[in-house]
Amino acid sequence: MNYQAIAFFDLDGTLLDAKSQITPEVSEAMLRLKENRVLPVIATGRTEIEITAIRKAAHIDSNIVMNGAFIRVAGKEIHSDLIDEASIERVYYSILDKGDQLSYYNEQKIWCTGHSEALINAYNSIHSQIPPIEPEAFRSNPINMLLVLGTDHQDYYEATFPEFEFYRNTPFSMDTVKKGTNKGQGVKILKEKLALPNIPTFGFGDGPNDLALLSACDTKIAMGNAGEGLKSVADFVTKKNTDGGIVHALKHFDLI
Repeated sequence: MNYQAIAFFDLDGTLLDAKSQITPEVSEAMLRLKENRVLPVIATGRTEIEITAIRKAAHIDSNIVMNGAFIRVAGKEIHSDLIDEASIERVYYSILDKGDQLSYYNEQKIWCTGHSEALINAYNSIHSQIPPIEPEAFRSNPINMLLVLGTDHQDYYEATFPEFEFYRNTPFSMDTVKKGTNKGQGVKILKEKLALPNIPTFGFGDGPNDLALLSACDTKIAMGNAGEGLKSVADFVTKKNTDGGIVHALKHFDLI
């Protein structure tokens, strides 16, 4: 398709409402975007199996998931960056020592080392299913992303594992990906793979892991519920995600 622009949307606090759902207004807006030859792309820390219903409700079949570690466009996989087993093993033994838990992600499945209070709270906070326990799933499965489950020890993990990025997106968890992997890098890879280096891009977000996303986009849109750090780099601050912020911004920029 001859796309005229690409719009990248974070999920929680951005494209989704307070119950982590797609509203009818957002669903209609995504259809109108596509009619206007704007490619809508979900850009999230979650993985694909967590957002199947969301993608269907939003009529979106393109996504950057696991903070840029896996990319699919129009239903076709175009990028998958895996973490090596030895690196994961080091994190595994470290979280055991600290009394935390760990989840393992690829685009098809999620496993975890145990069901702690922090883990349950983390998944409940985004209305996502609690993963099954398989402590050493990384030994026999490809892994794109880790999730460290715990409320403390971030400074320790960042100092001990400089080869990883740690994004605390809930009080209970940290998305953990290879250094240099982020939503912004995902934007660049997607454009390269589609051979669209100069196409206009619009980024929508609310959280700390959206800084890289907005930085990689030509037009940076922060939600009204975003933190001040994200708002300070935005070209436009729209309404809150619970107050029609997505539709308001799309209309502001004449995308729908």
